Amino acid sequence: MMKKRGTIDTMKKILDLITEEMEQAFADAGYEKELARVTLSNRPDLCEYQCNGAMAGAKKYKKAPIMIANAVVEELADSKYFASAEAVNPGFINLKLAPEVVAEYLNEMAADENLGVEKEKNPKKVIIDYGGPNVAKPLHVGHLRSAIIGESVKRITRFMGNKVVGDIHLGDWGYQMGLIITELKKRQPDLPYFDDNFTGEYPKEAPFTISDLEEIYPAASAYAKEHDDYREEALDATFQLQSGKRGYRAIWDHIMNVSVTDLKKNYANLNVEFDLWKGESDAQKYIPDMVERLKKEGYAHIDNGALVVDVKEETDTKEIPPCMILKSDGAALYDTTDLATLVEREELFQPNEVIYVVDKRQELHFVQVFRCAKKTGIVKEDTKLTFLGFGTMNGKDGKPFKTREGGVMRLENLIREITEKMYEKITENRTVSEEEAKATAKMVGMAAIKYGDLSNQAAKDYVFDVDRFTSFEGNTGPYILYTIVRIKSILNKHKESGKSMDDIKILSATSESEKALMLEAAKFGSVMENVYEELAPHKICAYIYDLANAFNRFYHETKILAEEDEQKQKSYIALLTLTRDILTTCIDLLGFEAPERM
Repeated sequence: MMKKRGTIDTMKKILDLITEEMEQAFADAGYEKELARVTLSNRPDLCEYQCNGAMAGAKKYKKAPIMIANAVVEELADSKYFASAEAVNPGFINLKLAPEVVAEYLNEMAADENLGVEKEKNPKKVIIDYGGPNVAKPLHVGHLRSAIIGESVKRITRFMGNKVVGDIHLGDWGYQMGLIITELKKRQPDLPYFDDNFTGEYPKEAPFTISDLEEIYPAASAYAKEHDDYREEALDATFQLQSGKRGYRAIWDHIMNVSVTDLKKNYANLNVEFDLWKGESDAQKYIPDMVERLKKEGYAHIDNGALVVDVKEETDTKEIPPCMILKSDGAALYDTTDLATLVEREELFQPNEVIYVVDKRQELHFVQVFRCAKKTGIVKEDTKLTFLGFGTMNGKDGKPFKTREGGVMRLENLIREITEKMYEKITENRTVSEEEAKATAKMVGMAAIKYGDLSNQAAKDYVFDVDRFTSFEGNTGPYILYTIVRIKSILNKHKESGKSMDDIKILSATSESEKALMLEAAKFGSVMENVYEELAPHKICAYIYDLANAFNRFYHETKILAEEDEQKQKSYIALLTLTRDILTTCIDLLGFEAPERM
């Protein structure tokens, strides 16, 4: 990408620019460049950045670290990058950036359409498998994490310049289908789907609604646990469906249409979008050839009647069982379906990476599948297979989050509860129209849910605390939105005052809080690189919380709209515009948006 103007290369992160300057100083002082590693200061009261390279070089050069540090600092005397560079006993180098350099860097960021973020040089084709609900069942809070984390990871990966496909990967082919067919037959035996002699066209209209389905499945599941003959009938119905029985396929089509319509509505409420609506059923046609090949090429062998592929490795410290391809009765399993899905993905997309956002308790299954896919050449050697396992969402009692009655909470009910809570807070002390209050409540509610989840590291269990998540104070989604709305309000007032926006640019900071905000804004490129590398949305949350705090401190200490010096005021407005753009980019990557007013 071409730079638009200026001299500082924003495609380089500010940390890289400082590091290069330090490398030169170490080299000029007669020491190796590798020592010049610069990090953010862990003592922001003393300095902004630090370099501990003199400590590391002491042994090699047989010198006291302070001597090395002093020599390097001497070389930095004329550097335009630093307002101060100090050697401190026993050999630390404390650095403070020159305000004009930070200002120049931020102006470059503001002029760049990616806000100075360096995109992937070799964009990849990435498939993200997330969502994974079973059809015919309502979405409940257990589906929340996969949807929220997966959506954010998809947006981050796409933002970094990759071609990304989000696949919901529905559970649409298993025993639950046989249960629904069996229960439907028991309730409505006269339907044409159960008449083997029926040759006409089946009805276009489904013989059930989503509410019927949501009642039919649990009733059938509970009955099958108590009655073996019913269970056998359901297993046989599953087999008949999977073997292509015409009437059962027609019921399956109805189940799919009714369920997917409902799922799309629920996911849209969560601001989650899938590019592909594929499921286990799509992989079935790939299974016979795949199994045949694994047998023929000697990868698969019979073990206790089942067909398996060994995936253990010499370096394993714990037992990794074989990957089971077919059960002794010839039935396929999850392993089989997941491998066949990889065959399908290879055929349709040839991805460079497949990321699975799944409950962390499934880790062993994915270790087996990944190894088997690599070993047998289902995916290419250099295809990256990534398991992003997440923890459980718990209630305040530390157990999985439930309704007050102790049942599993439906997702739409959770969204509704939180939206209502936000609506009460917004209408408490605001005079906005009913319509606006409702739309705002929905936006802020979504921020509360998503930020509440994403601000925790994915792999960790966390407590879903409605009161804390919906608070406008502390590390919460509503606090972040409140900050963005505050910035928008100042920018709107400035615009309404009719002041010129020509030659608007950020000038050197004149106060401590202004410089702190500028330094925080300058970190955006480094943060995004790290977030992308680790697929870690929680690091975006940590960053925008720091940025929001830095802005609010600056806001409380600075008269922005009452500033009489016109250039100074323009500089403030330019800084606020950049801060708003960074914050709105970040919340979009987390999967929510900010209202105009709150």
